[in-house]
Amino acid sequence: MHDDLPLEDLISGAAQDAGGWLGALPVALVATSADGQIVRWNHGAQDLLGYAPPQVLGRHIADLLHPGADRSLGRSLWETAATGRGVMGTVTTWHRDGHPLELEIWACPVTDRRPGASAVLVFAADAHAARRIRGSSAVWDGLFARSPVGIAVLDTQLRFLQVNPALEAMNGLAESAHVGRRLAEVLPEVNAGEMEAAMRRVLESGEPVLDRRRTGRTPADPDHDRVWSCSYVRVQDPGGRPIGVIASLLDVTEQQRDHTEAEAGRRRLALLSEASARIGSSLDLERTAQELADLAVPHLADAVTVDVLETLAHGGEPGMGLTGGIALRRLGKAPLAGSAVTHILAPRGRTLTFPAAAPYTQALSDRQPFLISRLDERSVDPAARHSPKPAQLVKAGVHSFLMIPLVARDVVLGIATFYRTRPVGPFGSDDVTLAGELGARAAISIDNARLYHHEHETAVVLQRSMLPQHVTPPAGIEIAHRYLPASDVNEVGGDWYDVLPLSGGRAALLIGDVMGHGIAAAAVMGRLSATVRALARLDMPPTALLHHLEATLADLAAPMLATFLYVVCDPATGRCTVTRAGHPPPAVAEPDGTVRLIETPPGVPLGVGGVAFTTTEFELPPGSVLVLYTDGLIEARSRDIDERLTELTGLLTEPHQPLDHLCDSLIAHLVPASADDDIALLVARIGPDSLPAVG
Repeated sequence: MHDDLPLEDLISGAAQDAGGWLGALPVALVATSADGQIVRWNHGAQDLLGYAPPQVLGRHIADLLHPGADRSLGRSLWETAATGRGVMGTVTTWHRDGHPLELEIWACPVTDRRPGASAVLVFAADAHAARRIRGSSAVWDGLFARSPVGIAVLDTQLRFLQVNPALEAMNGLAESAHVGRRLAEVLPEVNAGEMEAAMRRVLESGEPVLDRRRTGRTPADPDHDRVWSCSYVRVQDPGGRPIGVIASLLDVTEQQRDHTEAEAGRRRLALLSEASARIGSSLDLERTAQELADLAVPHLADAVTVDVLETLAHGGEPGMGLTGGIALRRLGKAPLAGSAVTHILAPRGRTLTFPAAAPYTQALSDRQPFLISRLDERSVDPAARHSPKPAQLVKAGVHSFLMIPLVARDVVLGIATFYRTRPVGPFGSDDVTLAGELGARAAISIDNARLYHHEHETAVVLQRSMLPQHVTPPAGIEIAHRYLPASDVNEVGGDWYDVLPLSGGRAALLIGDVMGHGIAAAAVMGRLSATVRALARLDMPPTALLHHLEATLADLAAPMLATFLYVVCDPATGRCTVTRAGHPPPAVAEPDGTVRLIETPPGVPLGVGGVAFTTTEFELPPGSVLVLYTDGLIEARSRDIDERLTELTGLLTEPHQPLDHLCDSLIAHLVPASADDDIALLVARIGPDSLPAVG
């Protein structure tokens, strides 16, 4: 089929198609007759020695040897070939421009038309170039055989041509099992399609692909997934035509595992950091439980419930034991909607009871995580006699189940339950540790919320018990009062008010605020309140009374401060005196609608010491309303105090309204939300026509 092509073109094309060093090395083709005369001289010979065919055809081949060379060697090589044996060797020839050229030659006999005679076919190449290529080939062969990197050579159809021993060991297959086959045929349990697509891009574009990950299992390790880093480079002939791909592979399973574990560790730390910031910030029991559930989905589980002991949900104390079973109140659940799993689980607010033998009870009793890493119908059989829901959860796709007891300060508070449905594997030891960390943080916050409510109730009860239970003003004074505890336990404590009868039909109206919070402030407030009542019965001057109160504070083990306002009123004459110790000024609403703040020296809080107190006198028209209050009524975040005092006086322009309505109006307008601080409010209508009343 190639009869129409010259022999030299056929040989040249075959060399190019062969690839490797033969395709990269220019080869001259020379043919001689039986007597040694040159009868064929191809283009490669012309390029190598510089002679055109007419200049050498018909000449004896020995004439091309360099004058200084050993011509007997050249003749010996030719004569040996002419006698019917192939020979190879190195000779020095004469280039047309006059310089010697060392050649490697390969000569073989070719049967001549004449009987008994043979022609000689000679291949020649530059000896230096041949040695350089053989050296490169030796380096490649050494690298290929001894490299710890897996190496494969594939043709343009992505069939294996050659693999080195390192790749044989990686794949667990001999080279003979690779050659002639594609990757998908040799290793069906790796992502062969993705890898072959990458190699095709390399063949088409010539751009190498580096660090493409191959994953899966091979006969070398059929029970475990492994990861390889693969790089692909195109191989091409001197003309730039692609002739195959060289693939190099490194087993990076351990590095990938380390990286995955490090990433998982970073995610766990980030989740725990977020938990520290989110869980328990409100000191609200239900909100804390829901925050745990919301945080764990979807980072750790696909559904989460959080249940606390029923006694805690009612504000009581944890029970003494779990031997008789438990009652739990569900306070947290995520997601709240759109999940087949959470649709099966009881809603928030539901009380759940479990007998002593139930897994919930056992987990709480043991105070240890309860894990069913692979949940199936067989594993839920023990719970089937208590509830049908475990079997329903399996049908809904739950394949892994984990319970974490919520324990804080050695007290069992409840339990968090985690469900996994996504195909990400079962809960493992790292998941149990992470869930335990989240549960521990939530448990501390739940216990803080429990203690908060307990202390808050204690402080409020103490505060209310020390406030006057029955305020009975003298004739001519009408009274209304309010006490509003702060929403935060840290703010409950030191506000109080009182109305005390004095001689001559007069009355002392007083209000104070201990500068502290919690139970301690409430206790100090009670001590001051009792001291004021005792001193007022002695009809002591106001300034002397305030100095005795300072002495009472000085007797305390820890220093305390308190603001105080003491007003003495004579309802028959309207004459009043006011003494301030760092307290907000009283407001007055006269019957004609005039509203003002009483101008009096502010003084300093009780407990500062070393400052004299002063008394200011003023008169009130009959029917005037006197308003005493603590700073919780007028202070607001990001609001100027003068603006708030203006708001207060603006609400007093209708002094004839019932005092109870006035109290409610002041609180509703000035404190529309839950109070940040205690609020004490004492309102009195002064005048001979006023009727004694208690608000």
